[in-house]
Amino acid sequence: MAQFKHLNDLNTFLTMDGENAKGPVPRWQRKLNLSGASTSFNSSALANTSARQTLSVSMTGNANNTLQLSTTVNSLKTPRKNGGKGTTSSASKKSSQTPSKGPTASSNNNGNAQNQPGGGDRFIPSRTATDFDLGHYIVKQGTASNEDGEGGGNLENVEGAVGGGGSTSNIPVSPKQSERMKSLSEAMRGCDISKQRLLAFRTKVPAPPEGHVNPLKAIYSVKTPMSAKSGSRYIPNAPERILDAPEIMNDYYLNLMDWSTDNVIAVALGASVYLWNAATGTIEMLFENEGNDHACSLSWIHEGHILAVGTSAGTVELWDCENMKRLRVMNGHSARVGVLAWNSYVLCSGSRDGTIVNHDVRTRQHNIGVLQGHTQEVCGLKWSPDGKYLASGGNDNLVHVWSAAHGAPHATGEPLHVFNQHQAAIRALAWCPWQPNVLASGGGTADRTIKFWNVANGQLMNSVDTKSQVCGLLFSKTYKELISAHGYVNNQLSIWKYPSMMKQVDLMGHTGRVLQIAMSPDGSTVMSAGADETLRLWNCFAPDPLLAKKEKSAVREKPSLLKQSLR
Repeated sequence: MAQFKHLNDLNTFLTMDGENAKGPVPRWQRKLNLSGASTSFNSSALANTSARQTLSVSMTGNANNTLQLSTTVNSLKTPRKNGGKGTTSSASKKSSQTPSKGPTASSNNNGNAQNQPGGGDRFIPSRTATDFDLGHYIVKQGTASNEDGEGGGNLENVEGAVGGGGSTSNIPVSPKQSERMKSLSEAMRGCDISKQRLLAFRTKVPAPPEGHVNPLKAIYSVKTPMSAKSGSRYIPNAPERILDAPEIMNDYYLNLMDWSTDNVIAVALGASVYLWNAATGTIEMLFENEGNDHACSLSWIHEGHILAVGTSAGTVELWDCENMKRLRVMNGHSARVGVLAWNSYVLCSGSRDGTIVNHDVRTRQHNIGVLQGHTQEVCGLKWSPDGKYLASGGNDNLVHVWSAAHGAPHATGEPLHVFNQHQAAIRALAWCPWQPNVLASGGGTADRTIKFWNVANGQLMNSVDTKSQVCGLLFSKTYKELISAHGYVNNQLSIWKYPSMMKQVDLMGHTGRVLQIAMSPDGSTVMSAGADETLRLWNCFAPDPLLAKKEKSAVREKPSLLKQSLR
């Protein structure tokens, strides 16, 4: 008998085409058993039994010496009215359809499998479009949670515990550790693995040939260009307001607009300079030049209502815009002054003669230093946020970085760095607010690039080809983003993610090149002055109200000293 038992076991293990009698009971069969068992109880038996679900394991040996599992479930359903009539026969009929674990019921199991609702899965997955490594990882991570979440008891865990003599409880993982593991896996895979499928039933759409243009793009295009790449916030693509700017000079080397901390915009139109209050909407003319003289550059002092004006005659004028009168005139240049930059009480002016003059506006002898490094017109000047470096760009395709004097807000001596990688004039300069040693510079028509420099070591960090002339650069105060103004062909404003330099959106509207851009004091709005004689207000950096609400709720008020002293 021992040898027949051994041969029977071998045949059971080696049979491949039959049904797996030792596997777990399918879910649809368990539900069928539970529904059949619920009808076999009458009302009197239901009242005397408890409402708990019990799972009993009976170890009875059969011909194959396997373990038998029997379930006893007390249903909570209301018994039928004819529960005493014919319930035994109906239960016996339904119980006869339930396959047993023994090998003698294999034919019955095969017959019931054919009558399974839906007939099984008839879809064939695509092997080329399926990521098997990712699927294996998802299965390994989600097996325990899926098994615990099934209804009607977990027979696999019980059978494994009885057969193996061990416990199947998982090791508890802290939420912080699980979140870290999830972020690491998403960083490696580049996607949210919780939204990925194990099997792919269709291949990806092939990429169109190079140069293909969809003729239906205009029909199915979205009006609000919320970039799918950003996925972070909505950027309106239409200007909030448009103002007329007649007779604005279309000159790449001039800086004819600036926005003060008092929310007043100064703009030079022809021979006159106008002030527009962005809060009240009032417009005033500051002054009007006589003859052929005109303003070439405007710059507000950081705190106050003093406006510096560089003229075509090579002078720098200081105007009190509150009292509408001129305070003083400072000489020092032999040609027009095209750019100005404030640093505390020192005003730096760049001219077509290639020099940069430091003016101390507090003293009578205002000229405290001349910087000579450019061979052609200086068209870009910008102080770093910490006041340690002065960046200058010129028509000689060079960017100079000057170091401030010891304890003084003006630059002296020779330039600290000279960058010569640009192929055109550099007018657009911007310092990173959260990285004071990072400088961004934009080149003209022959260059069309935005370059990032580390002034601490003089190295080029990154270079991006914008495909058009760069006329202005500004870093956002709210987001880690950068906005650039461009000329031909599209005359657009582009918003970039920093430091990845992934383009967020292009703001279209100007029909002529964008001459200059300025930012509001709160950092939410950008004004652009175009050669089409318009000023456009773009609300492109408005803070997210939900994010601001979260930050406000996260900041706890510091208790007062009186409350701290009370006990």
